Amino acid sequence: MRQSTDHLLMIEPAEFYTNPETVETNAYQAEGDDAPRRAISAAAVREFRDYRDALVENGVMVTTAIGHKGSPDMVFPNWASVYDDGRMILYPMLSENRQKERRPDIIDMLKKTYPDVIDWSGYEKDGQYLESTASIVADHVHKIAYAALSKRTHPDLVKKWAGFMGYEAVMFETESHTGIPVYHTDYLMWIGTEMAGLCTDCLLPEYREQVHRKLKGTHEVVEFSMEQLRANCGNALEVIGYEGTRMLTLSAAAREALNEAQLDAIGRRFSKIISSPLPTLEKYGGGSARCMLMELF
Repeated sequence: MRQSTDHLLMIEPAEFYTNPETVETNAYQAEGDDAPRRAISAAAVREFRDYRDALVENGVMVTTAIGHKGSPDMVFPNWASVYDDGRMILYPMLSENRQKERRPDIIDMLKKTYPDVIDWSGYEKDGQYLESTASIVADHVHKIAYAALSKRTHPDLVKKWAGFMGYEAVMFETESHTGIPVYHTDYLMWIGTEMAGLCTDCLLPEYREQVHRKLKGTHEVVEFSMEQLRANCGNALEVIGYEGTRMLTLSAAAREALNEAQLDAIGRRFSKIISSPLPTLEKYGGGSARCMLMELF
């Protein structure tokens, strides 16, 4: 299976605000709204559309769906992943309003291309969660699944996913600047075809050498500091544009936080960096560019 794709699913928010059900586990999310929700939602929609358009302008195909009210994090589609053999996995989500994001009409749309549906959402009743590509950052070429354990990423389900997919599981624990685990793996690392990004400093000390050595064995690694982690530098994705060119996409704030050496290294591996301002989505959602993208292989 190839590492990246030229086709993405994005879900435009019907409304957007701080999700009270996810604040406990997300150290990067505002604890409440400090502006009218109507204004926050309007700004989020503008940011969403500008980012989508930037991707399309660079040759990335984007299929857009519209979210529904009551699920403010629907702009971050972490409830499913699809694969080029026609499989689609539906995942158990921690918060109740995120569980409602698995909408039948969107699933039916995806089933036209990915008819083999594997539904693991039933694990929610057991208190076990695995939030798709946010929980598992996969090296598809080398068949390695990296997972930062948290309330949203249960070790038994990481093992189940790895066994089902035929991947090796590399699990580790983390600590954010607030002392709680980093809520999602895709917030602290990304993996492209030749290059990967990682914030080693947020890993607990006993895991740092193991994870870094494993990743460095297959990729050139760009290291991020804890400060850069908070600027969303780890929340990036390799995408394919015109004529099969590999590009890296991340938010404008994340790009601004990268230093010259990091930008030079990325420039040697990618034809372009696609970035767009996402301040509202980052502040109130605690997620960034990669969180908004479901890859369609």
